[in-house]
Amino acid sequence: MNDIKTSDIETSDIKPPDIKALAERIDLLETRLTFQDETIETLNKTVTQQWVKIDALTRQLASMSERLQEAEARVPGATNEPPPHY
Repeated sequence: MNDIKTSDIETSDIKPPDIKALAERIDLLETRLTFQDETIETLNKTVTQQWVKIDALTRQLASMSERLQEAEARVPGATNEPPPHY
């Protein structure tokens, strides 16, 4: 079996159409990389915006829960009593 090493192949052995094909592949890969970078940046911004919203909603929920507990503490009697018409 022939063991050909990369160092055994010289640049002059690559034919012009092969160089053109390689250049097209590199262009395609660079285009994909650019698109992926843009997608990652967009996703990062979206996740950051969602985290800010979740944080605000969590604080609002905690505040409302605290207010509800204070309101329930001020009401005299049991809160689970049936209405007077029963």
